Amino acid sequence: MENIVEKAEKLVNEYVKSDSLKKHLKAVACSMKWYARKFGEDEDRWYACGLLHDFDYEKYPDAENHPYRGAEILEKEGFDKEFVEAVLGHASYTGVERKTLMAKTLFAVDELSGFVIAVALVRPSKLIGDVKVKSVKKKMKDKAFARQVNRDEIKQGAEELGIPLEEHIQNVITALTECAKELGFEG
Repeated sequence: MENIVEKAEKLVNEYVKSDSLKKHLKAVACSMKWYARKFGEDEDRWYACGLLHDFDYEKYPDAENHPYRGAEILEKEGFDKEFVEAVLGHASYTGVERKTLMAKTLFAVDELSGFVIAVALVRPSKLIGDVKVKSVKKKMKDKAFARQVNRDEIKQGAEELGIPLEEHIQNVITALTECAKELGFEG
């Protein structure tokens, strides 16, 4: 019987063709796994949740369908209600309340994981480990930089977790540094 990570990877491989989306899913999954370890939760389950939060996005990119179609697929695949609600809750426009720690964490790391990678890519070394909290906060003020990233949701995510923004940013930098090689960043 396949485990939850294998099941999640199978769905990602079936639905996601874009390398950039696969990297985003992996980055969010790495951040989720790091937080699961910090909170004493199931690392594989949280990793899978991060991996699957946007797996339906290529096929259903509009707000009428994403993440609703993905949630339907996850239900058919046997993922439990808490897992599916976390995926639904990562998109604030769904109105699905983030009740669990897993749901709050997914929302908190989604935008920030992508933003930290964007900051790393403009650094001379292009290494996630070289990114500093101060640099991330400075780039958050620059509305032209990674303009698709919702800064208010980054702040709201940290608030919902009850973690100061600076600490949350450092946690995500640490998480992404741990899996930098997996994400295609050497060093």
